[in-house]
Amino acid sequence: MASMRDIKRRKTSIQGTQQITKAMKLVSTVKLQRARNNAEKSKEFFHCMYDTVTSILQRVGQVDHPYLKSGASEKKAVIVITSNRGLAGGYNSNIVKLITRHPDWKKEDLVIYALGNKGRDALARYGYFIEECNGDIMESPTYADAMALSAELLDSFAKGEIGEIYLAYTAFKNTVSHIPTLMKLLPVEVPPQKDEDHTPKAVMNFEPEETEALDLIIPKYMTSLIYGALMEAVASENGARMQAMDNATSNAEEMISDLALKYNRARQGSITQELTEIIAGAEALG
Repeated sequence: MASMRDIKRRKTSIQGTQQITKAMKLVSTVKLQRARNNAEKSKEFFHCMYDTVTSILQRVGQVDHPYLKSGASEKKAVIVITSNRGLAGGYNSNIVKLITRHPDWKKEDLVIYALGNKGRDALARYGYFIEECNGDIMESPTYADAMALSAELLDSFAKGEIGEIYLAYTAFKNTVSHIPTLMKLLPVEVPPQKDEDHTPKAVMNFEPEETEALDLIIPKYMTSLIYGALMEAVASENGARMQAMDNATSNAEEMISDLALKYNRARQGSITQELTEIIAGAEALG
């Protein structure tokens, strides 16, 4: 059985850790409020842009455009959005699992664009090729950051260096629900029309020509999806960290209560032993 000194030392250590987890929870809560507002503001535009582009492509039918068909390369670029810090429960590991456990992907065919150091470190340990890592974006993501990344990927796609582009991020549903999501950005996939949707579709006319119009629309579409994913990922990260720190604080409280009970038992046992020894000594002298 541990001595009273050991129990007291361990209790003090856990109390110190509990103070840290409480502080981290408060910080994450404040950050979450701001990040959630940003995510909610961008989500409407994020989904509207996706629905608009897919609706356009459904109406025009088959269009011969490079952004609508896979490139010659077998390489797949994957934008992996994680955090720069840990202590966020399964937030980072769930995104890594989307990549490492994908049934149809081969490691050698993937080119990773890591936004967040945790994703880069984990995938590098698994042997994936990290083309680029930019952890600074996750500290304060902006639309300009998404635009720069989109332009770089579109350039590689146009040159035939990559054949497909994917986005792996954590969708923010609410404070306690965060969904790891894998989305295909290019080539743009048009969702099949539902059988019950018999609404007549208006003829889609382009001015200028459809190829030029798509050259303008799809880069903005891709930038919007990346930016929306960044906003939702930041909100999800802070929500996950807040939950993790809340659970850690509760666990620390339980451990402290358990150690307090053990300390009291050890103290009671020590007092009982001292009294026994005193009584025994008194009887021996008598």
